Amino acid sequence: MENKQIGVIVEQGPRDWAIVQQRNGSAAIGLSGKWRTDEPVREAQAYARVVREESAETVVDWTKAEMTDDRGWRVVLDSIPAGGLYRIETCLRIDGNPALEWAVRGDMIHHVGVGDLWIIAGQSNAAGYGKGPFNDPPELGIHLLRNSGRWDLASHPFNESTNTLHIENRETANPGHSPFLAFAKLLRRETSYPIGLVQTALGGSPLRAWNPGEDGTLYRNMLNIVRTAGGSARGVVWYQGCSDCYPGDSEAYGERFRQMVEQWRADLGDSELPFATVQLNRYTGSDTTEEDDRGWGLVREHQRVAARDIPGVTVVPAIDSPLSDEIHNSPAGNLLIGERMARAVLASVYGKDVHFQAPEIAGARYEAASEDAGTPVVELTYDHVGGYLLTIGPHQPVFTVEDEAGRAEIAGWSISGRSAIRIALKRPLQGRAFIHAGFERNPAAYYPLDSLTYMPPLSFYRFPIG
Repeated sequence: MENKQIGVIVEQGPRDWAIVQQRNGSAAIGLSGKWRTDEPVREAQAYARVVREESAETVVDWTKAEMTDDRGWRVVLDSIPAGGLYRIETCLRIDGNPALEWAVRGDMIHHVGVGDLWIIAGQSNAAGYGKGPFNDPPELGIHLLRNSGRWDLASHPFNESTNTLHIENRETANPGHSPFLAFAKLLRRETSYPIGLVQTALGGSPLRAWNPGEDGTLYRNMLNIVRTAGGSARGVVWYQGCSDCYPGDSEAYGERFRQMVEQWRADLGDSELPFATVQLNRYTGSDTTEEDDRGWGLVREHQRVAARDIPGVTVVPAIDSPLSDEIHNSPAGNLLIGERMARAVLASVYGKDVHFQAPEIAGARYEAASEDAGTPVVELTYDHVGGYLLTIGPHQPVFTVEDEAGRAEIAGWSISGRSAIRIALKRPLQGRAFIHAGFERNPAAYYPLDSLTYMPPLSFYRFPIG
């Protein structure tokens, strides 16, 4: 006996575990396919419906499909509310039989959610290379579009390449723990929406691979992957920059990043598509030079300024996050970063009343030595301090001051108010002067912190002293 399926066969539509992007709290899902019976029939009519998997409660009642030539059918299930998980069922009514519960069977699609999709893009710390043990288990309602082209329950590692459909973002080594399962868990908890993660990152990838105005290889791959997920997303989580901390790339990183954001927004049909970004953590390799330090400082500065100047772009620090090797965030660091990024998104995208911004440099004022104050001082003021600035370790050389005579040696620094730091200098400043904080490839380990969030201030580079 030939093994042929009967009833309604779904050929086009979401697959098991898929997350469908909601708009204004609901989504429409289109289905199409063929139908087949063992015996001749006078009339056949396909139907589809949506039920809650947890209770079998009807969400969208049986909806009559349009029947097409050559035993085809198609239907759109409208106004499916954000939520789930749902099961999509189909059936075939034969010769007008009124009892749909006894209609001929049809294909079913399981574990479908209507919620928000977030594109994961960038290099290895976006792909997830944290090594070592962790407690970050899968959770129903947080699903991942794997490189095989199949939706699945999201679990680590994200960018593994079993049965991959695209080699453009295939890792050359096995990846590890990612920050974005923790990110999605907090989003799901606070929004009650299922979250779909669309993994497109690749270890070692430079910005030019993501920028359609340059090479754009990974950008085109990202577009193809997003199209298979429905063609739109709620936003992008972006962690990239280590591969651009070198002459020729670091200087123009900010403008190239802006160009990328604008083109992604145009091609994904969302002029306000949010980008949640991370300011680079450290690289602890010992073979560093001053040129390396300045390259890392420039990229971190461009990342800070991009979040200030480009609407819909946010940034969180990572400089205090532990590593599992010289450059990759450990699982503990990823959990911290994922939560920070989720808080940024909850505030800036979902309108939740949460404090997410790290302290950021607002001003640098020079006070020359006088009879009353025998030491020249630079006073820094910070925005976005949720509590007050504090220190938890020795006062390491976080800050660097330069003027027209070169580096001005620092005698020490101290917190002088809720959001101010005073830096004592060993000599007066000469001419134009600038200050940097945590700009080096591997800067000081002990930063001032915000007492509310325990986040360090964002690093900055060449901030003018007035």
